[in-house]
Amino acid sequence: MKSLILALVLGMAAPLAAAACAEDRVTIRGDWGQATFTVEIADTPATRAQGLMHVETMPRMAGMLFVYERPQAVSFWMKNTLIPLDMIFASPQGEILRVHENAVPGDLTPIPGGDGVQMVLEINGGLAARLGIAAGDIMQHPAFGADAILACREKTDS
Repeated sequence: MKSLILALVLGMAAPLAAAACAEDRVTIRGDWGQATFTVEIADTPATRAQGLMHVETMPRMAGMLFVYERPQAVSFWMKNTLIPLDMIFASPQGEILRVHENAVPGDLTPIPGGDGVQMVLEINGGLAARLGIAAGDIMQHPAFGADAILACREKTDS
């Protein structure tokens, strides 16, 4: 009987872990806890160039994940962006390298993320500070590769 219950529990945990590591979800973990965001993916030059331009509102725990083919220096601006945004720059391993808070709508000043950036998560302005997200925290998403997916599932199962 115990084996049957364990099998049922494990069978239910796998889909939950997979959902936590879904393409439309990003989880950030730090000393403060964790937060999961529902995201749109911008992984082509056209979708990255468009970004969140002309978006008037965004749900609280939503965002856009910019995915690059390789680590590189990236810089953003707020042209045609109507809402304040926090930009979270991450390495290929998911380590948050930099958080730029409350980017000003319409501002054309470049916002550099630094070198070695492979992912950038944009969320509502001020949310990173409210949640406690900071450099050194870990971002998880399947785009970080097989190791990141395994780590995501292992942490979700525990």
